[in-house]
Amino acid sequence: MPRIIYLLAALAVALSCETQTATNVRVDLSINEGAFSPIYSWFGYDEPNYTTMQHGRELLRELHDLTPAPVYVRTHNLLTTGDGRPDLKWGSTNAYTEDAQGKPIYSWTILDQIFDAYAAAGVRPMVEIGFTPQALSTRPDPYRTSFPGNVTDAGWSYPPKDYKRWQDLVHALAEHLEQRYGKNEVATWYWEVWNEPDISYWKGTQEDYNRLYDYAVAGVRSALPHARVGGPATTGPAGSHAAHYLQAFLEHCAKGTSAATGGAVPLDFISFHAKGRPNLVEGHVQMGLGKELQDVAAGFAIVHSFPRFQKLPIILSEADPEGCAACSARTHPQNAYRNGPLYACYTAAAIKALFQLADRNQANLISMLTWAFEFEEQPYFDGLRTLASNGVDKPVLNVFRIAGLMAGNRVRVESDGAVELDDIVKSGVRQKHDIDALATRTQNQAAVMLWNYHDDDVPAPPATVDLTIQGLPPSAHRVLFQHYRIDDHHSNAYSVWKQMGSPAQPTPEQVAQLQAAGKLELLDSPQWLSVEAGTAKIQVSLPHQAVSLMHLSW
Repeated sequence: MPRIIYLLAALAVALSCETQTATNVRVDLSINEGAFSPIYSWFGYDEPNYTTMQHGRELLRELHDLTPAPVYVRTHNLLTTGDGRPDLKWGSTNAYTEDAQGKPIYSWTILDQIFDAYAAAGVRPMVEIGFTPQALSTRPDPYRTSFPGNVTDAGWSYPPKDYKRWQDLVHALAEHLEQRYGKNEVATWYWEVWNEPDISYWKGTQEDYNRLYDYAVAGVRSALPHARVGGPATTGPAGSHAAHYLQAFLEHCAKGTSAATGGAVPLDFISFHAKGRPNLVEGHVQMGLGKELQDVAAGFAIVHSFPRFQKLPIILSEADPEGCAACSARTHPQNAYRNGPLYACYTAAAIKALFQLADRNQANLISMLTWAFEFEEQPYFDGLRTLASNGVDKPVLNVFRIAGLMAGNRVRVESDGAVELDDIVKSGVRQKHDIDALATRTQNQAAVMLWNYHDDDVPAPPATVDLTIQGLPPSAHRVLFQHYRIDDHHSNAYSVWKQMGSPAQPTPEQVAQLQAAGKLELLDSPQWLSVEAGTAKIQVSLPHQAVSLMHLSW
């Protein structure tokens, strides 16, 4: 019976798609809808020590190269006690210990290696201030528990026994980083206090977190008076507990006084998280884009309720299809979306929806940080939430390369195949495919990112899209057209790996082939398009769960 239900579901989606095979997408380059801010150029991961490993260094350079915009990187465990050896959902720098008399000892050796790797790659840290060193923890033992156990039931998640020593540690950290990397460079960074204090990452109360925040910010600002500080990096505000926590933190910043200084509570940006919810439904993956957008909409509404904070930058310091990067598809089959083009297509649709929600709420959104990096010495394409597998780029990395080719202002897009934003927020993309686009324009270039997305990953025929681009300058009688594609057969090393027979240990020749297949691929050779009355027309066959970039220059 489940197999029959699966086939019926696949047929329903296919029939749904067939009714929209002639989708009309119209782009008007003359209508400006706001800046295309590089919200996509932020990434993060639990394990800071992967930063300095071979594939970690390589991936950092790739992240830098995917866009001309600054790339920011956030990691957990920058102050955690340990020997610097990485593991799933674990890392350490041993920045703080104490001698026999209880005197603080600061050690920056491991941390310098991490930040030096950032500097060498040309990316910027978003410095997440956490977690509690063992010598400062109010419950130091057991200090660490291992994944897949309850990793947060450990000493690093408890409040410090001495908040003044916590402040001094953060001051010493900020002072050291400024001395090592320079005042001008460090001034471009962001400083975020802790991670998800509304759940088990923080064993104190909300008042304890507010105190932790006050002392951490005082430590940063005493060393770097103009540092950009913020938080609270709560979980998705669509949940009532997280919403209350975010609201109470903003109340503290708006009306309270700093426990560390007695003065106003500094707040330069607001951060919270947004996560989708994929499920396995009758043998196939069903994504949960609506859940991620519900978190964002709820968070924007809370921020908007504070007039003094309405213009502050908002950082989604984790924005992902779900919440456990280290949970592989082997053990969590709903995470099978991670290896193929579905992850990329989901992300493309999410980028536009986030811009739309920000516009609607007049929110100053500057980041949708993707919590994905790489895991060393794990099986190839094991279904972990990563951007690359053993040095081989996954399709999702290419959607960020596509975004990196877009610039300038967002312009008007109308698609008769689009699912309305309110419908996506309410119930995801479940009834019909979302065939839509996001378009940008500069003085002499235009870019259209086009996708054919559905929450349900079941077979479906391609859609025929008639794309009309109007508003081209009168002097442009023809434009140079480049078409990039992510689908089952393009910009997709995972498909190539499966065609090889899914080798556990690819040969050096196979690795080279996989690395080449993982790059962003031109679908066709560049060509010249004719322009009539400022309008260019393109017809394209767009597969299910595929993303295209139409890049025009004149």
